[in-house]
Amino acid sequence: MKDAIYLIPYKMIEQLENVNEIPKGVELIQAPEIWAQSTGKGITVAILDTGCDTDHPDLQNRIIGGRNFTQDDGGNPAIFEDYNGHGTHVAGTIAATINHTGVAGVAPEANLLILKVLGKDGSGQYDWIINAIHYAIEQKVDIISMSLGGPTDVKELHDAIKEAVLNHQILVVCAAGNEGDGDSSTDEFAFPGSYNEVISVGAVDLNRQSSYFTNSNNEVDLVAPGEKITSTYLNGTYATLSGTSMATPHVSGALALLKDLSSKQFERVLTEPELYAQLIKRTVPLGNSPKVEGNGLIYLTLLDFIKKVYEQQNTNVLI
Repeated sequence: MKDAIYLIPYKMIEQLENVNEIPKGVELIQAPEIWAQSTGKGITVAILDTGCDTDHPDLQNRIIGGRNFTQDDGGNPAIFEDYNGHGTHVAGTIAATINHTGVAGVAPEANLLILKVLGKDGSGQYDWIINAIHYAIEQKVDIISMSLGGPTDVKELHDAIKEAVLNHQILVVCAAGNEGDGDSSTDEFAFPGSYNEVISVGAVDLNRQSSYFTNSNNEVDLVAPGEKITSTYLNGTYATLSGTSMATPHVSGALALLKDLSSKQFERVLTEPELYAQLIKRTVPLGNSPKVEGNGLIYLTLLDFIKKVYEQQNTNVLI
């Protein structure tokens, strides 16, 4: 299967040598507000992308392993370094460690399994991705994050995803795509993001406005920050990028937090549909078409806010 699949296109805003911040996207979805309850510890996210800067100071303690499925480095499976930057950026948004410098990820104590399925030019073969999904299943990961896509519906890729989701209860999170035209009445499809079994993520800017480039279709599940997102980059540096590729890891990290949190609250491991429900309960509609925003923006403290309002209302009634 030699057809190509690519990075979801993205835009480089700027590259930075040093930063010291909790990125605005991480703050916007309220991740820091629940770190006292959950940091994603013990949850493993497989990132299928261009690899990772394994020596990056914000990531090196989060990476528990990896594998190269591409032809980079002579196809050596043990070398999964990133020569593109995209995979490193995604990894930082998911789980950059809190070390009082650089950036912090949504789930700063989650484990990262780096599965390199796209080469330095950002392209790869469907076989590489399919094999990586099966490898992630074998490694018993909790979440698979894919900020990649193509225009072709490939049965073998769909079958691999269904195996992960339906038979192994793995949450699969995918970028919706950047082919949007700003018109919610038109449909733009990218795969695997348009498969019903995956959690398809569109993008908004840091002012909660829908991104003009985000794909619209009936398979979009929710949106997350995807414009001017600062995260880790090559050679220990940082970069600010835009695209649904940047929105996707916000949701992957959020699910790591929710899986960790729910196991404590419910005292059992929740199924994939149950965890999906926990995610969707924490979305806020933004007033756009569901084809653009799905259920709305991920907002991790929403249930706490609703509970507080309910308690205040009951107090007022009693008074």
